[in-house]
Amino acid sequence: MATHPARRGWSYAEFARLPDDGNRYEVIDGELFVTPAPQPLHTLVGFKLATVLDAFVIRHDLGWVMPAPVDVLFGDGDYVQPDVVYVRREHGEFITDRGIEVPPDLAVEVLSPSTALRDRGLKRERYAHFGVPQYWIVDPVRQQVEIYRLDEDPDRPAVVAHDSFEWQPVPGAPTLLINISDFMRGFV
Repeated sequence: MATHPARRGWSYAEFARLPDDGNRYEVIDGELFVTPAPQPLHTLVGFKLATVLDAFVIRHDLGWVMPAPVDVLFGDGDYVQPDVVYVRREHGEFITDRGIEVPPDLAVEVLSPSTALRDRGLKRERYAHFGVPQYWIVDPVRQQVEIYRLDEDPDRPAVVAHDSFEWQPVPGAPTLLINISDFMRGFV
């Protein structure tokens, strides 16, 4: 009979004491996950996407886009590091020295072989549980973006984009047309 490891309570102070050793530490629903630094393609795709989003957000003064590593602190026992986050200007007071202390308006995970199951399962569930309005899963192998929207069905992507998709970070604000090829190119 398989057993699930016991979950323990993690305070932020305990989480903050984890080593700065190049690994990514996350506590999700009370369970510690440690993964090595991502592969270069993963890092490149996340950085390029953050650059595309950031230019648009800055141009329209809509808030902040941050690539990993940045901690999102949902509450005791839930500390995650999305690959890219967007926080609306109205929530700026919740960006502290500790991290982002409000559900971001957008969380993005770039799939890696070591994290794909967690990104599609546990992390997607926790993002929905804590009220993250949009969650994107970027899949460099399939060259696609899965867009989950909390106000629709947080368990199924509202959009699976292969070429381009639109993003409106704030209702009533301008819309950005995102070409997947602008950030999905690798090293060839």
